[in-house]
Amino acid sequence: MAAQKDLFDAIVIGAGIQGCFTAYHLAKHRKRVILLEQFFLPHSRGSSHGQSRIIRRAYPEDFYTQMMDECYRIWAQLEREAGTQLHRQTGLLLLGMRENSELKTIQATLSRQGVEHQCLSAEELKQRFPNVRLAGGEVGLLDKSGGLLYADRALRALQDAIRRLGGLVRDEEKVMEIRPGRPVTVRSTSRSYQAKSLIITAGPWTNRLLRPLGIELPLQTLRINVCYWREKVPGSYGVSQAFPCFLGLGLSLAPHHIYGLPSGEYPGLMKVCYHHGNSADPEERDCPEALSDTQDIQILSRFVRDHLPDLEPKLAILERCLYTNTPDGHFVLDCHPKYDNIVIGAGFSGHGFKLSPVVGKILYELSMKLTPSYDLTPFRMSRFPGLGKAHL
Repeated sequence: MAAQKDLFDAIVIGAGIQGCFTAYHLAKHRKRVILLEQFFLPHSRGSSHGQSRIIRRAYPEDFYTQMMDECYRIWAQLEREAGTQLHRQTGLLLLGMRENSELKTIQATLSRQGVEHQCLSAEELKQRFPNVRLAGGEVGLLDKSGGLLYADRALRALQDAIRRLGGLVRDEEKVMEIRPGRPVTVRSTSRSYQAKSLIITAGPWTNRLLRPLGIELPLQTLRINVCYWREKVPGSYGVSQAFPCFLGLGLSLAPHHIYGLPSGEYPGLMKVCYHHGNSADPEERDCPEALSDTQDIQILSRFVRDHLPDLEPKLAILERCLYTNTPDGHFVLDCHPKYDNIVIGAGFSGHGFKLSPVVGKILYELSMKLTPSYDLTPFRMSRFPGLGKAHL
């Protein structure tokens, strides 16, 4: 048994946005916490880098819309603590065919949850956003609470807050071994640590850490193309022009969502991306381009040409990001089935950033054996059959 002074209340593995918010909640509650990150911070190897993300209440599922209420409050609190802007309200414009079932479900959820929104016909949309062109039968739904999160700033603010609250943040410490027990022991490339509980928020590296512990989650790592398109008139799709974030649902030429954020990250360039990608190994950061990369960019190019006429339909900048997807697109927030002081947060499926304040709170609660603030039924790993429990 480690001497008491060497015993942490919690070790968090992975300093992406989920791990940072988990460590932040632990430190806020005066827990002795250490956050371990395998790469030098900041880095662009995972899912939390880049300057901007979308924040929205618009979801088909009530439980995400309900969680977002508290997320907005915690984002605002972090912004006040950090003294720097982390969020900008722009509205989120959803585009889809009038009869699209997902669009109808989202509208019903927003109505049920009392979220301010507005349905826009093609004519109303043209008046409000003249540089958006709709195809026949398409309509708009505006989630007025939608907007931007400044991702890089948020990570820095959280890491600063964790240190200020007495927590430790250690980068360039890759975890080599986890030894379950009370306490749990974690051996990194530098040294060993012991804690009452362990929280794994390791993104695409999650299963590498879980396999020796007898389970493997059905996670698929995808490499996503983050695409930027040049404005014909710089600023015409900018936040200063009150242009919103947008999400295209079930559009005929795209089997998956297309999303965009107002120009600002790069002057004169707008981020428009496809919410899908190719299977990737997180260790191979520069995989050769796949044929489907080209096809995805062609889908985006046609979307830009047809819907955003004031953008050049030729790709200007291409960056990469990783998604770690579950089969149903919902997160895993749960304890290890055998070692209940090992908590797992995984499978954020390309939509976890905005929800990370509440995800971090839930992972903190699970690690401290507190009653979770939310119903975790949608996030239990038991929903996936055959997780290798024969090994347990």
